[in-house]
Amino acid sequence: MRLPSKRRCAIEEDGKKMDQAPPFRNPFVHVLKFSPLEKAKIALMTVTLFPIRLLIAAFMMLLAWPFAFLASLGRSETTVEPQCLWRRVVDIILKIIMRVMWFVGGFHWMTVKGRRALPAEAPILTLAPHSSYFDAIPVTMTMASIVMKAESKDIPLWGTLIKFIRPVFVSRSDQDSRKKTVEEIKRRAHSGGEWPQIMIFPEGTCTNRSCLITFKPGAFIPAVPVQPVVIRYPNKLDSITWTWQGPGAFEILWLTLCQLHNRFVVEFLPIYTPSEEEKKNPALYAINVRRVLAKALGVPITDYSFEDCQLAMAEGQLRLPVDTCLLEFSKLARRLGLKPRNTEKVLQDYGNRARKLEGQKLDLDDFAQFLDVPVSEMLRDMFSLFDEHEDNCMDIREYVIALSVICRPAKTLETMKLAFKMFEAEEDGAITEMELAVILKTALGVTHLSVSRLFTAIDPEDTGKITFDKFRCFVEQHPDISEEYLYAENAGLSSGSCHVHHTESSLSSRKLRGTANKKTANGICPDFSPKDHDGTIDGLFKKHN
Repeated sequence: MRLPSKRRCAIEEDGKKMDQAPPFRNPFVHVLKFSPLEKAKIALMTVTLFPIRLLIAAFMMLLAWPFAFLASLGRSETTVEPQCLWRRVVDIILKIIMRVMWFVGGFHWMTVKGRRALPAEAPILTLAPHSSYFDAIPVTMTMASIVMKAESKDIPLWGTLIKFIRPVFVSRSDQDSRKKTVEEIKRRAHSGGEWPQIMIFPEGTCTNRSCLITFKPGAFIPAVPVQPVVIRYPNKLDSITWTWQGPGAFEILWLTLCQLHNRFVVEFLPIYTPSEEEKKNPALYAINVRRVLAKALGVPITDYSFEDCQLAMAEGQLRLPVDTCLLEFSKLARRLGLKPRNTEKVLQDYGNRARKLEGQKLDLDDFAQFLDVPVSEMLRDMFSLFDEHEDNCMDIREYVIALSVICRPAKTLETMKLAFKMFEAEEDGAITEMELAVILKTALGVTHLSVSRLFTAIDPEDTGKITFDKFRCFVEQHPDISEEYLYAENAGLSSGSCHVHHTESSLSSRKLRGTANKKTANGICPDFSPKDHDGTIDGLFKKHN
């Protein structure tokens, strides 16, 4: 697979072309690199400024608790009371305490641009990009409400502070939670300014700020005017960003508190009033507001979404590299409606049909006929991903492999079994080294891949062929074949698996590398199902929330 050298402008859901080309950078990855001077500075700050800042920040949180507790006493979650004098005083006191806390953390300068609209003018504030838990800064500056999981109100200390800002709670245990959340947002938005404004990050998950991903429609369903709000962290070293693949929560806190100064800029853009068409179509409303925010930020917009984050986080025998083409493929497949509901049945049918073609190359019209869809610009974009030699033809088997990966990223062996079935010879059910290279480079979404070392390890008898049973047995004995054989052999390949730093006893001897792999079970990002309870999923829940 390859990303075409000349990218076409993708088409939005409203039929308009995107303002800018999609980014090549994976928005869910953040890699930190340190110069020797930065390493020395962090080591010094770790034993001097960091513990002091951490203790004072914790003290300010404790100081804020009794005020928030008193102001929350007797408050109803369904009705809003008049803001009496003493509650206004508490509100001011809490804002001051929070500002001192951020100041102690190094956020000495907070630049505010534009005018914040009144709740009656714009009941909802849409903030972007969402990239860190430090995005809580504008919440503490305004004391606006947010949308948050219901379990948060039971957290000691933090839960009391959360309840003070009158959030809209979402319950994972309630199957109708999403519907109820939308209805509550609509109720508050149509209150005529009686309720506090609601701050919503419509991206729904954290990115590295290289682009704006797809906006969720929740903030736009009420069909009321919204005020777009831009967030910037113009620091030289980006220790702020907290994405799915990159430094962990404590490391971000540690590195940020080790910086002498941290800059923060929030810009309130003009109120966006929806047209009649946008009021009827929340998705269109979301697209147009995203365009406004992207223009103000000077970043591209892309149709990457939380679903693509799930793909990017796939763990297992074949962890995806950072620069995988499968993110682009997944986006196009979703927009073209090619992700099947009955995944197993459709993939098996595609596999059988592809096997009968025996490697016969297809042109664009044949590709459209195979998928039973009309030729379109988006289909051309997808076709170009597989047209590696730019000779206007592709191997449909590669499409089936890519579709299997994005539909079931956690089932590596199922994808490989399907791929072997399409490529294997009838007489012995085996494939060659060249065919294994095609399968794996498609499954990883890369243009070039050497598998010589892996193939030799699976085929010690030097027969020149391997079967799926041999491959499966080898994988079971070597669960980390990606790191041991593929990433080690292909220098240009960069692993995109989850990254954490391991805390060592001596901070001065700590190695400040960009990332280090955390080996976990074969799994993906959480889908917010209450059935997920293992440690890995819970950790990812926390990062998303």
